[in-house]
Amino acid sequence: MISRGALASAILLATAAVQPILGQDPYILVVTGIGGGQEYSERFREWGGALVTAASEKFALPAANIIYLGEDVDADPRIRNRSTRESIDQAFANLASSTQPGDHIFVVLIGHGTFNAGESRFNIPGPDLTAEDFGLYLNQLADRQVAFLNLASASGEFVSALSGEGRTIVTATKTGREGNETIFGGYFIEAFTGEAADLDKDGRVSVWEAFEFARIEVTREYETTNRIATEHAVLDDNGDGEGSTELAEAADGRLARTMFLAADPTMAAAHATNDPKLGALFEQKADVEQRLKELRDLSGLIPQDRYDNELEELLVELALTNRAIQARESGIN
Repeated sequence: MISRGALASAILLATAAVQPILGQDPYILVVTGIGGGQEYSERFREWGGALVTAASEKFALPAANIIYLGEDVDADPRIRNRSTRESIDQAFANLASSTQPGDHIFVVLIGHGTFNAGESRFNIPGPDLTAEDFGLYLNQLADRQVAFLNLASASGEFVSALSGEGRTIVTATKTGREGNETIFGGYFIEAFTGEAADLDKDGRVSVWEAFEFARIEVTREYETTNRIATEHAVLDDNGDGEGSTELAEAADGRLARTMFLAADPTMAAAHATNDPKLGALFEQKADVEQRLKELRDLSGLIPQDRYDNELEELLVELALTNRAIQARESGIN
Protein backbone atom coordinates (compact mmCIF):
# COMPACT_ATOMS: atom_id res chain seq x y z
CA MET A 1 0.00 0.00 0.00
CA ILE A 2 1.31 3.46 -0.81
CA SER A 3 1.31 6.22 1.78
CA ARG A 4 -1.63 8.55 2.33
CA GLY A 5 0.40 11.37 0.84
CA ALA A 6 1.24 9.38 -2.29
CA LEU A 7 -2.38 8.27 -2.68
CA ALA A 8 -3.53 11.87 -2.27
CA SER A 9 -1.07 12.91 -4.98
CA ALA A 10 -2.41 10.17 -7.24
CA ILE A 11 -5.97 11.34 -6.66
CA LEU A 12 -4.95 14.92 -7.43
CA LEU A 13 -3.30 13.87 -10.69
CA ALA A 14 -6.24 11.62 -11.55
CA THR A 15 -8.70 14.45 -11.23
CA ALA A 16 -6.60 17.06 -13.01
CA ALA A 17 -8.79 18.28 -15.85
CA VAL A 18 -7.71 17.80 -19.41
CA GLN A 19 -9.65 20.35 -21.40
CA PRO A 20 -11.64 18.27 -23.91
CA ILE A 21 -13.60 19.35 -26.92
CA LEU A 22 -17.15 18.10 -26.80
CA GLY A 23 -17.74 15.29 -29.24
CA GLN A 24 -20.75 14.38 -31.32
CA ASP A 25 -21.17 10.71 -30.46
CA PRO A 26 -24.64 10.71 -28.86
CA TYR A 27 -27.70 10.84 -31.14
CA ILE A 28 -31.35 10.93 -30.14
CA LEU A 29 -34.61 10.17 -31.93
CA VAL A 30 -37.71 11.28 -30.00
CA VAL A 31 -41.09 10.08 -31.28
CA THR A 32 -44.33 11.27 -29.70
CA GLY A 33 -47.28 9.19 -30.83
CA ILE A 34 -50.93 9.99 -31.20
CA GLY A 35 -52.55 11.32 -28.05
CA GLY A 36 -56.17 10.51 -28.72
CA GLY A 37 -57.21 13.63 -26.86
CA GLN A 38 -55.93 17.11 -26.11
CA GLU A 39 -54.78 16.27 -22.57
CA TYR A 40 -52.57 13.40 -23.70
CA SER A 41 -51.34 15.15 -26.85
CA GLU A 42 -50.18 18.10 -24.76
CA ARG A 43 -48.56 15.87 -22.14
CA PHE A 44 -46.65 13.84 -24.71
CA ARG A 45 -45.54 17.00 -26.51
CA GLU A 46 -44.41 18.52 -23.20
CA TRP A 47 -42.34 15.45 -22.34
CA GLY A 48 -40.83 15.22 -25.82
CA GLY A 49 -40.05 18.92 -25.97
CA ALA A 50 -38.40 18.85 -22.54
CA LEU A 51 -36.14 15.98 -23.58
CA VAL A 52 -35.19 17.65 -26.86
CA THR A 53 -34.42 20.90 -25.02
CA ALA A 54 -32.18 19.02 -22.57
CA ALA A 55 -30.37 17.25 -25.39
CA SER A 56 -29.73 20.54 -27.17
CA GLU A 57 -29.11 22.99 -24.35
CA LYS A 58 -27.99 20.92 -21.36
CA PHE A 59 -26.01 18.24 -23.18
CA ALA A 60 -24.95 20.37 -26.18
CA LEU A 61 -25.91 17.86 -28.87
CA PRO A 62 -25.72 19.43 -32.33
CA ALA A 63 -29.02 19.94 -34.12
CA ALA A 64 -28.02 17.29 -36.66
CA ASN A 65 -27.87 14.71 -33.86
CA ILE A 66 -31.45 15.33 -32.72
CA ILE A 67 -34.54 14.08 -34.56
CA TYR A 68 -37.93 15.00 -33.12
CA LEU A 69 -41.08 13.54 -34.69
CA GLY A 70 -44.51 14.41 -33.34
CA GLU A 71 -48.21 14.13 -33.83
CA ASP A 72 -48.61 17.77 -34.88
CA VAL A 73 -45.76 19.53 -36.70
CA ASP A 74 -47.41 22.91 -36.19
CA ALA A 75 -47.47 22.56 -32.39
CA ASP A 76 -43.71 22.88 -31.90
CA PRO A 77 -41.18 24.30 -34.39
CA ARG A 78 -38.62 21.72 -33.29
CA ILE A 79 -40.75 18.83 -34.59
CA ARG A 80 -39.08 17.86 -37.84
CA ASN A 81 -41.86 15.71 -39.31
CA ARG A 82 -45.12 14.08 -38.32
CA SER A 83 -44.59 10.78 -36.50
CA THR A 84 -45.91 8.54 -39.25
CA ARG A 85 -44.43 5.23 -40.37
CA GLU A 86 -42.84 6.94 -43.37
CA SER A 87 -41.13 9.57 -41.22
CA ILE A 88 -39.90 6.97 -38.76
CA ASP A 89 -38.57 4.87 -41.66
CA GLN A 90 -36.60 7.87 -42.86
CA ALA A 91 -35.36 8.76 -39.38
CA PHE A 92 -33.80 5.34 -38.88
CA ALA A 93 -32.32 5.42 -42.38
CA ASN A 94 -30.73 8.78 -41.52
CA LEU A 95 -29.33 7.39 -38.27
CA ALA A 96 -27.90 4.37 -40.06
CA SER A 97 -26.12 6.55 -42.63
CA SER A 98 -24.95 9.37 -40.36
CA THR A 99 -23.66 7.39 -37.36
CA GLN A 100 -20.66 5.15 -36.96
CA PRO A 101 -19.95 1.95 -35.01
CA GLY A 102 -19.61 2.79 -31.34
CA ASP A 103 -21.90 5.81 -31.41
CA HIS A 104 -24.60 5.95 -28.75
CA ILE A 105 -28.12 6.18 -30.14
CA PHE A 106 -31.17 6.91 -28.00
CA VAL A 107 -34.61 6.05 -29.37
CA VAL A 108 -37.41 7.39 -27.17
CA LEU A 109 -41.09 6.54 -27.72
CA ILE A 110 -43.62 8.68 -25.85
CA GLY A 111 -47.31 7.94 -26.13
CA HIS A 112 -49.86 5.14 -25.98
CA GLY A 113 -49.34 1.48 -26.69
CA THR A 114 -51.66 -1.45 -27.26
CA PHE A 115 -51.40 -5.21 -26.93
CA ASN A 116 -53.67 -7.48 -28.93
CA ALA A 117 -53.41 -11.14 -29.95
CA GLY A 118 -49.92 -11.38 -28.48
CA GLU A 119 -48.62 -8.37 -30.45
CA SER A 120 -47.45 -5.07 -28.99
CA ARG A 121 -47.86 -1.84 -30.90
CA PHE A 122 -46.91 1.81 -30.51
CA ASN A 123 -49.74 4.12 -31.56
CA ILE A 124 -48.85 6.72 -34.21
CA PRO A 125 -50.79 8.69 -36.82
CA GLY A 126 -51.75 6.14 -39.46
CA PRO A 127 -50.77 2.46 -39.20
CA ASP A 128 -49.22 1.61 -35.85
CA LEU A 129 -45.74 0.12 -35.52
CA THR A 130 -45.17 -3.25 -33.86
CA ALA A 131 -42.24 -4.35 -31.72
CA GLU A 132 -41.10 -6.43 -34.68
CA ASP A 133 -41.13 -3.34 -36.90
CA PHE A 134 -38.79 -1.60 -34.49
CA GLY A 135 -36.63 -4.72 -34.44
CA LEU A 136 -36.05 -4.30 -38.17
CA TYR A 137 -35.17 -0.65 -37.60
CA LEU A 138 -32.65 -1.51 -34.91
CA ASN A 139 -31.04 -4.08 -37.18
CA GLN A 140 -29.92 -1.15 -39.32
CA LEU A 141 -27.86 0.12 -36.40
CA ALA A 142 -25.48 -2.80 -36.00
CA ASP A 143 -22.33 -2.07 -33.96
CA ARG A 144 -23.93 1.01 -32.39
CA GLN A 145 -24.79 1.18 -28.70
CA VAL A 146 -28.57 1.62 -28.63
CA ALA A 147 -30.82 2.67 -25.77
CA PHE A 148 -34.40 1.95 -26.84
CA LEU A 149 -36.76 3.58 -24.37
CA ASN A 150 -40.45 2.81 -24.83
CA LEU A 151 -42.24 5.00 -22.30
CA ALA A 152 -45.72 4.04 -23.51
CA SER A 153 -48.39 1.86 -21.93
CA ALA A 154 -48.54 -1.85 -22.85
CA SER A 155 -44.86 -1.70 -23.81
CA GLY A 156 -43.48 -4.68 -21.89
CA GLU A 157 -43.41 -7.10 -24.82
CA PHE A 158 -40.86 -4.88 -26.58
CA VAL A 159 -38.19 -6.31 -24.27
CA SER A 160 -38.24 -9.86 -25.61
CA ALA A 161 -38.69 -8.63 -29.18
CA LEU A 162 -35.77 -6.16 -29.18
CA SER A 163 -33.29 -7.57 -26.66
CA GLY A 164 -29.81 -8.08 -28.07
CA GLU A 165 -26.11 -7.41 -27.78
CA GLY A 166 -25.27 -3.73 -27.39
CA ARG A 167 -28.87 -2.80 -26.65
CA THR A 168 -30.41 -1.32 -23.52
CA ILE A 169 -34.17 -1.77 -23.61
CA VAL A 170 -36.41 0.10 -21.16
CA THR A 171 -40.18 -0.24 -21.08
CA ALA A 172 -42.68 1.54 -18.85
CA THR A 173 -44.55 -1.70 -18.18
CA LYS A 174 -43.53 -5.27 -17.46
CA THR A 175 -46.01 -6.85 -19.86
CA GLY A 176 -48.25 -5.85 -22.73
CA ARG A 177 -51.25 -6.35 -20.49
CA GLU A 178 -50.41 -3.33 -18.33
CA GLY A 179 -52.42 -1.10 -20.62
CA ASN A 180 -53.39 1.80 -18.36
CA GLU A 181 -51.78 5.19 -18.83
CA THR A 182 -48.31 5.37 -17.32
CA ILE A 183 -46.47 8.00 -15.30
CA PHE A 184 -43.02 6.41 -15.61
CA GLY A 185 -42.18 8.41 -18.75
CA GLY A 186 -42.56 11.77 -17.05
CA TYR A 187 -40.16 10.83 -14.26
CA PHE A 188 -37.72 9.18 -16.65
CA ILE A 189 -37.48 12.37 -18.69
CA GLU A 190 -37.25 14.45 -15.51
CA ALA A 191 -34.12 12.46 -14.70
CA PHE A 192 -32.40 14.01 -17.72
CA THR A 193 -33.88 17.48 -17.45
CA GLY A 194 -33.19 17.91 -13.71
CA GLU A 195 -30.32 17.21 -11.34
CA ALA A 196 -31.76 14.81 -8.77
CA ALA A 197 -31.04 11.63 -10.75
CA ASP A 198 -27.28 12.19 -10.94
CA LEU A 199 -26.67 9.71 -8.15
CA ASP A 200 -22.87 9.58 -8.43
CA LYS A 201 -22.59 13.37 -8.95
CA ASP A 202 -20.38 13.05 -12.04
CA GLY A 203 -22.31 15.69 -13.96
CA ARG A 204 -24.04 13.18 -16.26
CA VAL A 205 -27.08 10.94 -15.94
CA SER A 206 -26.89 7.38 -17.23
CA VAL A 207 -29.84 5.31 -18.39
CA TRP A 208 -29.30 3.23 -15.25
CA GLU A 209 -29.60 6.30 -13.03
CA ALA A 210 -32.64 7.59 -14.93
CA PHE A 211 -34.37 4.22 -14.62
CA GLU A 212 -33.72 3.96 -10.88
CA PHE A 213 -34.84 7.55 -10.29
CA ALA A 214 -38.05 7.08 -12.24
CA ARG A 215 -38.82 3.68 -10.70
CA ILE A 216 -38.49 5.05 -7.18
CA GLU A 217 -40.59 8.12 -7.96
CA VAL A 218 -43.34 6.03 -9.56
CA THR A 219 -43.46 3.78 -6.49
CA ARG A 220 -43.60 6.81 -4.22
CA GLU A 221 -46.46 8.39 -6.18
CA TYR A 222 -48.60 5.26 -6.11
CA GLU A 223 -47.98 4.82 -2.38
CA THR A 224 -48.74 8.43 -1.46
CA THR A 225 -51.98 8.39 -3.45
CA ASN A 226 -52.99 5.01 -2.00
CA ARG A 227 -53.35 3.42 -5.41
CA ILE A 228 -52.40 -0.07 -6.57
CA ALA A 229 -49.56 0.19 -9.07
CA THR A 230 -50.68 -0.62 -12.60
CA GLU A 231 -47.23 -0.24 -14.17
CA HIS A 232 -43.89 -1.88 -13.47
CA ALA A 233 -41.02 -0.61 -15.59
CA VAL A 234 -38.24 -3.00 -16.63
CA LEU A 235 -34.75 -2.73 -18.08
CA ASP A 236 -32.86 -5.33 -20.10
CA ASP A 237 -29.28 -4.83 -21.29
CA ASN A 238 -27.67 -8.27 -21.16
CA GLY A 239 -29.45 -9.64 -24.22
CA ASP A 240 -31.40 -12.39 -22.47
CA GLY A 241 -34.81 -10.90 -23.26
CA GLU A 242 -35.86 -10.81 -19.62
CA GLY A 243 -36.07 -7.36 -18.08
CA SER A 244 -35.33 -6.50 -14.47
CA THR A 245 -37.45 -4.23 -12.29
CA GLU A 246 -34.97 -3.62 -9.47
CA LEU A 247 -31.38 -3.29 -10.64
CA ALA A 248 -29.40 -3.38 -7.38
CA GLU A 249 -28.72 -7.12 -7.57
CA ALA A 250 -29.94 -7.84 -11.09
CA ALA A 251 -28.05 -9.33 -14.00
CA ASP A 252 -29.08 -6.27 -16.00
CA GLY A 253 -27.66 -2.78 -15.62
CA ARG A 254 -24.00 -2.95 -16.62
CA LEU A 255 -24.46 -1.53 -20.13
CA ALA A 256 -27.12 0.96 -18.97
CA ARG A 257 -24.54 2.51 -16.64
CA THR A 258 -22.45 3.49 -19.68
CA MET A 259 -25.25 5.06 -21.74
CA PHE A 260 -25.32 8.86 -21.47
CA LEU A 261 -26.97 11.58 -23.54
CA ALA A 262 -23.98 13.80 -22.76
CA ALA A 263 -20.84 12.96 -24.66
CA ASP A 264 -18.02 11.40 -22.66
CA PRO A 265 -15.48 14.25 -22.45
CA THR A 266 -12.45 11.96 -22.53
CA MET A 267 -13.60 10.05 -25.61
CA ALA A 268 -14.63 13.33 -27.19
CA ALA A 269 -11.08 14.55 -26.75
CA ALA A 270 -9.79 11.31 -28.29
CA HIS A 271 -11.93 11.83 -31.36
CA ALA A 272 -11.07 15.51 -31.64
CA THR A 273 -7.29 15.19 -31.77
CA ASN A 274 -5.38 14.60 -35.00
CA ASP A 275 -2.52 12.94 -33.10
CA PRO A 276 -3.00 9.13 -33.06
CA LYS A 277 -0.75 8.66 -30.02
CA LEU A 278 -2.59 11.32 -28.04
CA GLY A 279 -5.91 9.82 -29.11
CA ALA A 280 -4.78 6.41 -27.88
CA LEU A 281 -3.86 7.92 -24.53
CA PHE A 282 -7.28 9.52 -24.19
CA GLU A 283 -8.91 6.17 -25.01
CA GLN A 284 -6.72 4.53 -22.37
CA LYS A 285 -7.82 7.18 -19.88
CA ALA A 286 -11.49 6.62 -20.73
CA ASP A 287 -11.03 2.89 -20.12
CA VAL A 288 -9.48 3.49 -16.69
CA GLU A 289 -12.23 5.98 -15.81
CA GLN A 290 -14.86 3.40 -16.70
CA ARG A 291 -13.15 0.75 -14.57
CA LEU A 292 -13.01 3.22 -11.70
CA LYS A 293 -16.73 3.89 -12.03
CA GLU A 294 -17.51 0.16 -12.09
CA LEU A 295 -15.33 -0.41 -9.02
CA ARG A 296 -17.01 2.41 -7.09
CA ASP A 297 -20.36 0.83 -7.87
CA LEU A 298 -19.08 -2.23 -5.98
CA SER A 299 -18.27 -0.26 -2.84
CA GLY A 300 -19.67 -2.15 0.13
CA LEU A 301 -20.31 -5.25 -1.98
CA ILE A 302 -16.75 -6.62 -2.05
CA PRO A 303 -14.17 -6.99 0.75
CA GLN A 304 -12.78 -3.61 1.79
CA ASP A 305 -9.12 -4.67 1.40
CA ARG A 306 -9.78 -5.76 -2.18
CA TYR A 307 -11.65 -2.54 -2.89
CA ASP A 308 -8.84 -0.39 -1.46
CA ASN A 309 -6.13 -2.24 -3.39
CA GLU A 310 -7.97 -2.08 -6.71
CA LEU A 311 -8.86 1.57 -6.15
CA GLU A 312 -5.22 2.40 -5.45
CA GLU A 313 -4.04 0.60 -8.60
CA LEU A 314 -6.58 2.34 -10.80
CA LEU A 315 -5.86 5.79 -9.36
CA VAL A 316 -2.15 5.33 -9.97
CA GLU A 317 -2.82 4.10 -13.51
CA LEU A 318 -5.04 7.10 -14.15
CA ALA A 319 -2.46 9.48 -12.74
CA LEU A 320 0.26 8.04 -14.97
CA THR A 321 -2.02 8.24 -18.01
CA ASN A 322 -2.86 11.88 -17.26
CA ARG A 323 0.84 12.61 -16.91
CA ALA A 324 1.50 11.00 -20.31
CA ILE A 325 -1.32 13.03 -21.87
CA GLN A 326 0.04 16.26 -20.46
CA ALA A 327 3.55 15.43 -21.68
CA ARG A 328 2.27 14.58 -25.15
CA GLU A 329 0.22 17.80 -25.32
CA SER A 330 3.24 19.83 -24.20
CA GLY A 331 5.35 18.21 -26.90
CA ILE A 332 2.75 18.97 -29.56
CA ASN A 333 2.36 22.59 -28.47
